[in-house]
Amino acid sequence: MRKSIIFFLFAFLVYPSWVLAQGEPKLQENAPDRYVVAKGDTLWSIAAKFLKDPWRWAELWRLNEDQVKNPHRIHPGDVIVLNRTKSPAQLSVSVSTVKLSPQVRVEPLAAQAIPSIPFKHIEPFLSRPLVIEEGGLQKAPRIVGTQEATVYLGAGGVAYVSGLGESKETNWHVFRQGRALVDPDTNRTLGFEAIFLGTARIMSLGEPATMRIINSSQEISQGDRLLPAGAPVINQFAPHPPKGFIGGRVIAVFGGLLNSEGGKNSVVSINKGSLHGLEMGHVLAIARTGATIPDPQSTVSRDSAPQIRLPDERYGFAYVFRVFDSVSYALIMDSSRPVAPGDFLLTP
Repeated sequence: MRKSIIFFLFAFLVYPSWVLAQGEPKLQENAPDRYVVAKGDTLWSIAAKFLKDPWRWAELWRLNEDQVKNPHRIHPGDVIVLNRTKSPAQLSVSVSTVKLSPQVRVEPLAAQAIPSIPFKHIEPFLSRPLVIEEGGLQKAPRIVGTQEATVYLGAGGVAYVSGLGESKETNWHVFRQGRALVDPDTNRTLGFEAIFLGTARIMSLGEPATMRIINSSQEISQGDRLLPAGAPVINQFAPHPPKGFIGGRVIAVFGGLLNSEGGKNSVVSINKGSLHGLEMGHVLAIARTGATIPDPQSTVSRDSAPQIRLPDERYGFAYVFRVFDSVSYALIMDSSRPVAPGDFLLTP
């Protein structure tokens, strides 16, 4: 309860000042007039070349709500032009483009378009469920045995799976229920992390069915569960802030221990989801309330000394790329200090 009170006081005191301080997007002092998009660029990295706050990218493009959800396709070789005569300044893609090579493009344009954020950091999270309800795996097909009674399976191993029925799915993901995702404000369990163990393919149906492990990131064993391998969740939303105030907190750093800290390119779970207005592409500021310390000049004991409240600090940004009902996952884009469980994520 005390943490919840601190949170709302923090949001009330800090959020208005952030809003009033925004004004027009501020350009970098060395913002170029023209920039040729290169392979490996992202919307975020390009925005950082022009803006002090990359999350305000959509404002310079004059994107409306629909365009934010399906932003302009930008490809390597495109020339981005900054028009400083407008207020605020405006970005656009030049009609003429720079050829990176004499070869003709043969892959689909959508596949060539640069992503919003570095795809390599979030790819493992796009085609796999990250959150499961309590008991959500109990009815999923399970491994009941292994070939030659092997205790642990890796790539190439054979597993016998019960509960597939007459499924037409060929490829499956293997999971194990992980730790509880506990809301730092209410102490309520929002769900459980799904630990991805590997992928498997059906060799023959039956009860049990025979499956071969295609690859594994951890050892697979009897009792582990399977879910169909779904299509990746394509996230091409332009980075943009929520329309209204959203305040959440970091539950945990994905893949770390309970109190592990993270930094740039770490993935964190958040105690807010679609039910609270979060959506893919939202950018949230990361903040931490200032600590209270005893006055170092005091001549009395530390317990009796006057307390000094250090300033609150906004120290980074996170990009939301997967959203569930009450939990979301975000990639840390910038951070000047380690991100810790319990830190705040707020509308910037």
